Amino acid sequence: MEGLENRSGIGVGVCFPEKCLLEMFLELLCSLLWCRSPLLNPFQLREAKREKERRRLHQPEIGYSQAPKPEMKRGRIGKLDTLLSFTRQRSTQIFIVLGLFYILFVFLEIPFVFRTAQEQPSRLPPLVRPPNGVVSGLTLNDAAFDSSLYQSACRVGRAIWAELKSGKAQGPVSKPDNQSRPCPGSISVSGPVFFSRGRSMVIPCGLTLGSHLTVVGEPLKPQRRKCQFMMELQGLTTVEGEEPPRVLHFNPRLKGDWSGKPVIELNTCYRMHWGTAMRCDGWKSRAGEDTVDGLVKCEKWIRGDDDDDGDTDRHAVESNAEWWLKRLIGRTKRVPIDWPFPFSVNKLFVLTLSAGLEGYHVHVDGRHVTSFPYRTGFALEDATGLILSGDISVRSVFAASLPSVHPNISSQQQLEFSTRWRAPSLPHFGVELFVGILSAGNHFAERMAVRKSWMQHSLIKSSKVVARFFVALNPRKEINVELKKEAEYFGDIVIVPYMDNYDLVVLKTVAICEYGVRTVSAEYIMKGDDDTFIKVDDVITRVRNVPYSMSFYIGNINYRHRPMRHGKWAVTYEEWPEEEYPPYANGPGYILSSDIASYILSEFEKHKLRLFKMEDVSMGMWVEQFNRTKPVYYFHSLRFCQFGCVEGYITAHYQSPRQMICLWEKWQMQTIPECCNMR
Repeated sequence: MEGLENRSGIGVGVCFPEKCLLEMFLELLCSLLWCRSPLLNPFQLREAKREKERRRLHQPEIGYSQAPKPEMKRGRIGKLDTLLSFTRQRSTQIFIVLGLFYILFVFLEIPFVFRTAQEQPSRLPPLVRPPNGVVSGLTLNDAAFDSSLYQSACRVGRAIWAELKSGKAQGPVSKPDNQSRPCPGSISVSGPVFFSRGRSMVIPCGLTLGSHLTVVGEPLKPQRRKCQFMMELQGLTTVEGEEPPRVLHFNPRLKGDWSGKPVIELNTCYRMHWGTAMRCDGWKSRAGEDTVDGLVKCEKWIRGDDDDDGDTDRHAVESNAEWWLKRLIGRTKRVPIDWPFPFSVNKLFVLTLSAGLEGYHVHVDGRHVTSFPYRTGFALEDATGLILSGDISVRSVFAASLPSVHPNISSQQQLEFSTRWRAPSLPHFGVELFVGILSAGNHFAERMAVRKSWMQHSLIKSSKVVARFFVALNPRKEINVELKKEAEYFGDIVIVPYMDNYDLVVLKTVAICEYGVRTVSAEYIMKGDDDTFIKVDDVITRVRNVPYSMSFYIGNINYRHRPMRHGKWAVTYEEWPEEEYPPYANGPGYILSSDIASYILSEFEKHKLRLFKMEDVSMGMWVEQFNRTKPVYYFHSLRFCQFGCVEGYITAHYQSPRQMICLWEKWQMQTIPECCNMR
């Protein structure tokens, strides 16, 4: 034991504590394994053997035949005791060795683990925080694209952002916009002036409750088989390349369509997607149907259904038996008053469109014809233009009771600058889920509704899930100024510095992948829209059910869809030469594993990523390319709603700001998600 102590004493002064402890442990371990006693070292073991040999030589040999039997028995018992004693010593030695291993692990191994973890690189990609915290870290330069459209949009976007950072953009918008462009209380335009302006009239500040538009005109003899005209309330174009939204589409068809009877069709077009049409074909709305401000949706007019086949009107002449029965019980006979279809060829009409509390109301020649409830995604101030087209001659247009204050394309009336709605700080470690939300520069109300609804979920407030808006720059300078203020205050906006264009939305999707992989190092990445309500806890449950090592693509997946080669949504063969699209999830909401997002970012930086104008199809194409190197599991679910909302949803699309708040309130009160169908 002196040698052990001496070596330990020498080692303490010349080595690290971990090394000295290791040396002591190895020497003690050797003594335990080489000796029969835990207190004997190898030198003492040799001396004990020699002493035993000397004692054996000095004793006389006793033959087995001469040994007494009791002594023989006693010798066997002694050998057994020696064996048991040796076994107990070995057990003691084993327990001592295990205890020393435990001490070695606790006091020696852990410092080594921490030390090596600092020296070796982590398997996860390092967190990269953008230096300014507002602009995306995605590299957008001319070398990244071979299309002049992409290059031009990025070049203009960089110049606008540089101007915003320098503060030069603050000057032109220091005065309120309603001072340079006043809001008139009424507007009057004659027929010739209306046609010279392309059959349109600008309503600078939109409509408000009680506003009304009056059109004096007459339907013309049709140049083709169908006779119809259209009156539309249109909004501002959101981004370049996107058609303006139709706040109201009013379409009287004098010769009818497939029915051959006169009909009036009303509809809306929200973000280039038409809603479900409401048709008035001469039948009065049923008593049990919903009304709009107390008025029925469709009034009755004379259909002229009597024909050679004997078809009659719904209110046919009652029989004599019915007449006598009603007379017997004292019921008086009502004389129905039927009106003709309100529009006729070459007949002057006066149409008045008024904005009520629950919807629009249409009166023709002083008689109520139809009422149309407000649709999701629009506000009265969005109706900034009146368009009349088709077989119609307009004599004059008059608008009155218009708002006197500009609806404020800046954000002051729509954003609530409260610390309650600010995003929490990014964590110093990776997150489980990152949600990237596509938005447009002037969607202040939509972003505010998302902040007040599902972004208040505890998983997001605790930074276990991170959500960010991805917005490109707007052609209007004042919107960009307000957008920069909003981003700096709320801390939840990532600006992708290019000029927003409907065909370039795919760049925001790539920016979502870059942010999710590098900035927050998320395990799963989800893409949504600012009119999509997301049940965060259901998304987490869904992704946790997938094995960790599996690459996956979750959403409402379309299979074997073909591109449209003709019409409004035509895709040329130069844009997409294949006859079918790859399987792709609808854009309002889908989820990716992080390895797919890393692949997309890597291919983009290598300038190998194919960009298509439809971002959801592009994602399907990228996932298909990744699938060639590693299997990808596609999970399809109708609970990722493409149009509107269904009971039990995971995502609900086309939700107005008011519906967002309603869905959040219902979600907090109930476990099963329910929809809000108010207008």
